[in-house]
Amino acid sequence: MAIPVFDCGTVLVAAPPSLHRQGLLATLEEHWPALACTVLPDPDQLPALVRQQAYALVVLDSALGGPPLPEQLRRLCGIRSCQPVLVLTGRRLTPPLRQQLQQAGASALLCHDVAPAALVATISALLTNDAAGGRASAHTVSRTSTPPTPFSTREVEVLRLVVADLCNQEIADKLFLSVRTVESHRRALLQKTGAKTLVGLVVQAVREGWVGM
Repeated sequence: MAIPVFDCGTVLVAAPPSLHRQGLLATLEEHWPALACTVLPDPDQLPALVRQQAYALVVLDSALGGPPLPEQLRRLCGIRSCQPVLVLTGRRLTPPLRQQLQQAGASALLCHDVAPAALVATISALLTNDAAGGRASAHTVSRTSTPPTPFSTREVEVLRLVVADLCNQEIADKLFLSVRTVESHRRALLQKTGAKTLVGLVVQAVREGWVGM
């Protein structure tokens, strides 16, 4: 897939600090190195920043908190009606909420666990529309299956929770494992991927499509 190259512009990533956000930023840097990225962890500052300038794209993570998502979107669109906004949602996006978000002004909706290829394709479409002076129509990309991995089923489960930024104890509780077993799986994941840090592991997992974004 050909990725359009942009010489200028800024993407505003409104998301809480997490490994998931690290993976998103790494994806943006890899595919669109000319774009600047502004990271915003405080939802209260979002309207002020959008009021100050137009962005090539605003990525709004539902995990950011603050006012309800439809309200946040209506505020943004009230400030800049043509501002492209990609909303990252959880897995439990109900049809009524999906419709509310689209009506409130979401340019696109993606689940957190969407495949990397779908994430890149959606961002590319939004940036292309923005560069052409248009606004992408609202659409939703559903979760897609991930390609085969070099890991066991249990290791994939652990990897998904690592990407979700859970600590060893939280992973152990969710999978009914001991913390020592979780640590063993994490070491195995690092060894199999050749990654030296958890952030490196997450970035590689997202790029290779072993887990969804």
